[in-house]
Amino acid sequence: MFSNEFALLGAAILAAVTYWYLSRLRLRLPPGPKPRLLFGNLHQLPSTEPWLTYADWAKAFGPIVFFQTLQRQVVVLNSLKAASDLLDARSHIYSDRPISWMAGELAGRNKTVFHTRFLDPRFKLFRKLLNAGLNARTSRNYRPIQIEEKNVLLKALATNPEDFIGHVRRNAAAVILMIAYGYHVDGNDDLFVKIIDEGFKLTGSIIIPGKYLIESFPALRFVPEWFPGAGFKRVAKHAQKQLSRIEQVPLDWARANIATGDYVESYTSEYLHPESGETPSEEEQDIIKWSSAALYAGGADTTVSIMTTFFLLMALYPEVQKHAQAEIEQVTAGRLPTLDNYDSLPYIIALVKEIMRWGPSLALSLPHRVMEDDVYEGYLIPKGTTIYGNIWAIGHDESLYPNPMTFDPSRYIGENPQPDPFKFVFGFGRRVCPGAHLAEMSIFLNIANILATFDISKAVDENGEEVEPTVAWTTGPTTHLKPFSCKITPRFDVLATLSQ
Repeated sequence: MFSNEFALLGAAILAAVTYWYLSRLRLRLPPGPKPRLLFGNLHQLPSTEPWLTYADWAKAFGPIVFFQTLQRQVVVLNSLKAASDLLDARSHIYSDRPISWMAGELAGRNKTVFHTRFLDPRFKLFRKLLNAGLNARTSRNYRPIQIEEKNVLLKALATNPEDFIGHVRRNAAAVILMIAYGYHVDGNDDLFVKIIDEGFKLTGSIIIPGKYLIESFPALRFVPEWFPGAGFKRVAKHAQKQLSRIEQVPLDWARANIATGDYVESYTSEYLHPESGETPSEEEQDIIKWSSAALYAGGADTTVSIMTTFFLLMALYPEVQKHAQAEIEQVTAGRLPTLDNYDSLPYIIALVKEIMRWGPSLALSLPHRVMEDDVYEGYLIPKGTTIYGNIWAIGHDESLYPNPMTFDPSRYIGENPQPDPFKFVFGFGRRVCPGAHLAEMSIFLNIANILATFDISKAVDENGEEVEPTVAWTTGPTTHLKPFSCKITPRFDVLATLSQ
């Protein structure tokens, strides 16, 4: 009797496995460029501006593009529908991170919020702390910081307009470091700002796709440092030492400051020195360290990117600038705009959205990893595949945004507005940026006030002729415009107005 039952059970299991296997065979991988034997598509991957190459591939193969590099399979989602259907609607299996062997494992960045695996218990704790510290209600407490630093920015632009990118970087750092640690930034050359900016550059240099073979051959991590060809291990060791300063230096400063009893309340002090008086455990302190560092790493550099793009676009589109200034003057009647004017300045809101669509600070989303086999639009997406949302391609999809290369804030105004780019520029699913609201408010406040106080135009040469700015982008986790010049002219005595 039992033998018959086991035989039936075995047959059922065999049938199920056979059906699964045959079903899997019938499914196709998404289309993409033809790979080479052994090396896959490694020879076709661009070293710069990969989002443009992926967008071109989408024109040939469709919005879901598949390619492989040695041992890694990658899918790039080039449409809003595909990104939303997978990264948002199926976020329970698409919110993992792929292992980054160079930056994550060897350089010690696997504990950061951005590298944390989805099933790691810390992931939910990180999200809980960050959401609590950055939600719309809590963010209202940060308005005095944003206003104070906005005024510092306006004064700096009035006195030294040529260094506008440096002033923007200082502003972004000052807001976030005060919120995160209660730390006041002294100037554009502040020590903390330097440490973090150097960290951004170093991180960008060690995560370039295809630069290090360890990403395709993880067994190389066991090669001793002295072995010929193991220079990557020495690079990683140096990077680990330098990058650890991003979290540790400001945290040590905050701890010392809190110990004096005379400190500015901040995200860090709230958790390290809670009202209950209980000392956080060692594990809790480690979580506080990594989550507080994520405030800057996730927000400051992206804000700098967006604000830099704003200056370029105002110089290129003077009619947009005049329209925005007219709206501000009508609403504020001679005073500087505040966050209380947000709902009364729809064109400024639209302008912020259009900047983020036209030149997103993340041209590609951070990588996701699918945790089980999935089927979408008849295509098999194998377990372990790395998934990217091509944010640049989505923002330049002609079916969503006609004439996508044209900067036009009026897209979002009227009876038939085009899709809100806030739905994708901050990421997807359970990996969406928790500080999106804070970033939006800071950018809105800065842009509205700069437009109220300055005219931005193209730079002029020694002959008084306008110089057409070069539009070129850096390649890295955050996308930045390469340096360009513009002319920033006060519309009135800015210093006198701010001193009143």
